[in-house]
Amino acid sequence: MFATQGQLCVGIDPHSWLLRDWNLPDTAAGAESFGRAVVAAAAGRVGLVKPQVAFYERFGSAGFLALERVLADARQAGLLVIGDAKRGDLGTSVEAYAQAWLSLGSPLEVDALTLAAYMGVGSLDSPFTLATANGKGVFLLAATSNPEAAQIQRAIVADGPHSGSSVARAILDEVGQRNARAGAASVRTRTGLGSIGVVLGATLDLATFGIDVRQASGEFRTPVLAPGFGHQGGNIMDLISIYGEYAGGVIVSESRSVLSAGPHRIDEAIERRVAEVGALRG
Repeated sequence: MFATQGQLCVGIDPHSWLLRDWNLPDTAAGAESFGRAVVAAAAGRVGLVKPQVAFYERFGSAGFLALERVLADARQAGLLVIGDAKRGDLGTSVEAYAQAWLSLGSPLEVDALTLAAYMGVGSLDSPFTLATANGKGVFLLAATSNPEAAQIQRAIVADGPHSGSSVARAILDEVGQRNARAGAASVRTRTGLGSIGVVLGATLDLATFGIDVRQASGEFRTPVLAPGFGHQGGNIMDLISIYGEYAGGVIVSESRSVLSAGPHRIDEAIERRVAEVGALRG
């Protein structure tokens, strides 16, 4: 996909202020119109979109229905969808989350889902299994851009196989090991990327999280979902210096920097960012 449609992912984040700027009501119907317009603008220009589930969930059942219609449009347009839901639990509860988002034919079906591993990477075995079975992926939060996260994500693991590593590094290493063990699964053979990825913020000095980007983990590259470019201050020209050996598998996620162009110029904004990201590969 990267070879044909690039690494840019357009976020779908119907903030109240964006709905207002787009002359849409701050309602489920407004969020639906917003999301479907973003999908229409993204179709044929990028390969990925990432709806932020919270902005639909805030409207209750009507919001989820709106999101289902946005997801249906994205599937119809041939776009891959990353559901930014940041789910995390264990046992049958996390299995149910996986079934909601990663099951074939589910109204909320997406191609990949963001997950939180606060209860341990192993607590997410059910989503890993279902994602692999259905040719989908997941992204685990590892090093996030919000300053409140650093105290936990930089903390040192006390024991076990990742003893002495930061929490963020331990998550990255375990993901890399799992991708390597998955070995010859067909989706990885085609892409060279594992089906389990991580979230690493573009505004961070990853070395302070114990992450050496000169050494990618595992036989297959670990995909990276990279928020923070554009509005949050990350510079796309720094992609390779930020992510090093992981750069080829980075999904450049941009939301407000594109969406703030408004309904009549969003297509131009997407094309401009596609060109800027694509220039790094040339």
